[in-house]
Parts: sequence; structure tokens; C-alpha cells
Amino acid sequence: MWYNSLLEKNLVPDFLIRAGIKRICAERIKEETVADFEHQQQKFMDFVALLKQSPIAVETKAANEQHYEVPTEFFKWVLGKNLKYSSGYWKDGVTSFDQSEDDMLSLTCERAELKNGMDILECGCGWGSLSLFMATKFPESKVTGVSNSATQKLYIDSEAKKRGITNLQIITCDMNVFQTSEKFDRIVSVEMFEHMRNYKSLLEKLSGFLRDDGKMFIHIFTHHSLSYLYEVKNDTDWMAKYFFSGGIMPSDHLLLYFADHFKIEKHWRVNGMHYSKTSEAWLTKMDEHKELIMPLFEKTYGENQAVKWWVYWRVFFMACAELFGYKNGTEWMVSHYLFEKQPQHHSLAQALSMEERNDYFSAEKSFRNN
Repeated sequence: MWYNSLLEKNLVPDFLIRAGIKRICAERIKEETVADFEHQQQKFMDFVALLKQSPIAVETKAANEQHYEVPTEFFKWVLGKNLKYSSGYWKDGVTSFDQSEDDMLSLTCERAELKNGMDILECGCGWGSLSLFMATKFPESKVTGVSNSATQKLYIDSEAKKRGITNLQIITCDMNVFQTSEKFDRIVSVEMFEHMRNYKSLLEKLSGFLRDDGKMFIHIFTHHSLSYLYEVKNDTDWMAKYFFSGGIMPSDHLLLYFADHFKIEKHWRVNGMHYSKTSEAWLTKMDEHKELIMPLFEKTYGENQAVKWWVYWRVFFMACAELFGYKNGTEWMVSHYLFEKQPQHHSLAQALSMEERNDYFSAEKSFRNN
């Protein structure tokens, strides 16, 4: 489109970019919404079937290049002190970015019901914010983190050595092929499932890594009711092309349809404004460190591409801020789940008791009316 050349030259003001993002958010809701609830449910079930026929993950190389092999220095200048590349938790009155990271890390440990001495596996550990936090908080536990990025492993290993942490192991591996003979008391995963496709195969695999009384905690970003793929169909699919190849937007209830090997024990929603504030904090820090970041981008992307990628990263953070802030955080949000391992296969109807299903749909109705 004609405006792309202006955007790449950093000639489009932020207020116009944000207005365009809000328009795309509204268009996405309209595009994914069907006129009547019967066809909406059928569309959702077709999506579930599509995921079951897919590989565990797709376009992993592209996703790796888009985010996780960018020099770590960039993220040191943009993220908080923990290098947490996911939503923070902004309690009432909290204005400190670093505090919001700490509070979400603490909340994750609390909701995952972690205890000192447990063997813990983190799938998709990023730059180690949670793995390092858990290894420090639970010194008698053995923490294993899996990342698809060699860059991330190098960073985490160096941080662990610097902090004197000896109970942490980081493995570089694609979750498509990751296997282990070890058994764990807990599996935790923060914003990895959005990069996955075949939840059925993935959850079956993960259940095999848990002890019989083990549990799994998952943190993902979601839409309250719509599930869709990130695909490049036209010029508006900018996010899919440059930052989220192979990704999906799961609905808040999508995971519950893959519960053959797990029973849902607890389920929480975190208002999208927490992620919106986090994204705004990333953008602010990026702007504050422009003089340091631009030379890095020149080295990473080439001198003639540095301005374009400066703009692209800023737009990415703005897109996240506007998406999760849409309708005051009630459309897109963060979902937390605590699953118990099932001793044998169960259907969704077995995995959710009647009381639990009624509670879920009552909560959904109440949430939409507020």
C-alpha cells in the first residue's frame, strides 16, 4: 500500500498509526464474528479440527528469527530488569515497570502452586525471567527450561552463573521434537502456546513428562471468545508477516477442548490492560534508548534497513498496546489455567464437571455484561 513507504521512513505520526491499529482491531472482530451463534460455534469447532490436523508448531524458524535471535542487547534496553517478554501484572497504584514484572512472576508461582523441592519444567522460557525467578525462590527445586533460541540459552546460563544459581538447566530445542525421560511435579508455560498449533499432540506429550500427581500451569494471551490464525492475506496482516509467523490467537476457552490428558482445576482471566501497560512500557524504554538501539539495528538489519526496523518494532509495541487495551481490556486479555494430569484419556465432558461448565459460562455472561 502507498502508506508503507511513508511508514518505513518514519513519516507517519503515532496518533495516525494508533488510529489505524484500532480500526484493524475492529475489522478483525467483525471478520471473525458470524451472524448467529450456531454458525459461530461451528466455525470454532472447525478451528479445533484444523489444529488437531496440524503439526505441533509451524514456521518455527521464521518465528525464531523475528524475535528470539535479535541481539539480547535490544531486549535489555527495552524490557524490564527480568527481561520478561510477556505481560506484567499492574496492581492498583503500581507505576514501576520492574515491580509489574516481579508481581506477575510471583502470581505465576502462586497460581502454579509451586513448592520448594519440586522438579519444574518451563516450556518456552524466553530470556529466563521465570526460570531464574523459580530457581532463586525455590533453591531445593530442580528447574529445567526449554527454549528454541541458542541466544537465550547463552544469556540465561551467564545470568545463572553470575547469580550463583546451580539448580537450573536450560535446553535449546524445538518443542516439535523435544523429548525427555525425566518426570516433573510441575510444568509451566508462559506465552508459548500462542506459537503452537496442535494442542492435542502437545498436551499428550507434556502429560508424559509429569508425575501422576503433577500439574501444569499455562499463561497465554487470548480473545474472550474468538480463535483465529495469524496469516498473511493482505497488507493489513502486518503482524503475521513480520512478528508472529505461524502464530494463533486462541480464545479463552480453546484449551478446554484439548483436555484428553488433563482436567482443568482452576481458570483465571487477567484484564488486557495489564498487557497494554506492559507494551506501553516497552515502547517508552525503546524511545529512551534510541541512541543505543539504532547502531545495533544498523549492524543487525543493515544501514539502509535500520530506520524501517526501528519503526516496525515501535509499531509492534503500539499494536500490542492498542490490541490489549481495546474496550478497556475486555476483548483481548491474558488467560491462566491450572490443569491436573488425568490418569487416562477423558473427553471434554469428563474433564469439566457440570458445575465447572456452568460456572464457566455464567462467568462468561457476567464478564460480557460488565
